[in-house]
Amino acid sequence: MAENLQNMVKGGNCKAQLKNKQNNENKKVVRADLRSQLKASMPLAEGNANINKTTKAVSKDNDAVADPPKVPAGEMVPSKPAAMAAEVKRHMWTLDDFDLGRQLGRGRFGRVFLAREKERQFIVALKVLFKSTVMKAKMENQVRREIEIQAHLKHPNILRLYGYFHDDARVYLVLEYAAKGELYSMLTQAGKFTEDLTANYMAQVVDAVNYLHTKKVIHRDLKLENILLSKDGKIKISDFGWAVHAPSSRRETLCGTVDYLPPEMVGGMQHDARVDIWSLGVLMYEMLTGKPPFYCSDQRETCTRILKCTFKIPDEVSDEAKDLISKLLRLNPDERPSLEEVTKHPFILRHAPKY
Repeated sequence: MAENLQNMVKGGNCKAQLKNKQNNENKKVVRADLRSQLKASMPLAEGNANINKTTKAVSKDNDAVADPPKVPAGEMVPSKPAAMAAEVKRHMWTLDDFDLGRQLGRGRFGRVFLAREKERQFIVALKVLFKSTVMKAKMENQVRREIEIQAHLKHPNILRLYGYFHDDARVYLVLEYAAKGELYSMLTQAGKFTEDLTANYMAQVVDAVNYLHTKKVIHRDLKLENILLSKDGKIKISDFGWAVHAPSSRRETLCGTVDYLPPEMVGGMQHDARVDIWSLGVLMYEMLTGKPPFYCSDQRETCTRILKCTFKIPDEVSDEAKDLISKLLRLNPDERPSLEEVTKHPFILRHAPKY
């Protein structure tokens, strides 16, 4: 599989020219032009070097590519993703197998579109990665790793990768559609979450991370932007570009987002699965306060704060929540709690007892 993925990512460069057929007044495109529009977006994606994540949310109005696929109410999201995945497990797709809808997101390496698989009429998110951009950034290994790892994960709180295909210019990932988008966007709108909601989200994330760790997978980039919400509000962890399968070895690669990096990674030391435990502390702090614990406009200062584990929890946060955050954000990885201990913490038991 690894060899096939390597050939897939290096399968060719596309020098398609920009073909902007979108009407500026109504911003609608006839479906016959969808594929040419997709090709036309390539130069834009290549030039968008300031976007660091693969699926950054964008405005539905300003970046709409076409009307969303129209399906009966209640069928926008498959009710049983696992069963659906079993149906399409061995299906070989091409772009012609999908009706493309509006753009859901954009990033450094490509874009994400709402799509409908024609034969089975189910809705997915189609992630389109441009090979030339990936190769220019020398991120072929990251793309291969994302596909190899995510394709083997099956958990209710982890975004499913149903399959992938490619052509000379692009790689397409067929992903589960999380209708409510990023948790980051929801927090931005709300300012901060209640302790009940935070505990509920944390319990789901912890359960998913525990599953990853039992599979010897370290995510290494847990952050609000990489946590999506399904139609019914369930957590879906996504974006496994920085994840690694590490059965026994410690890792040394510096990766992830600065605000969420643990001190052992900032300091260039070896690290293991406990980096995800640290990220849980950052997530919880941010959900309850609306900002990361070590944030500073100067990234060097952010790193200094992380290395010293310098942060202050606002007084309005409950003592139970403060206690759990303080346990998760320990400078010494050996002092961080296990995931089982997190699930049994009074904060989780009090506010998310039914999870």
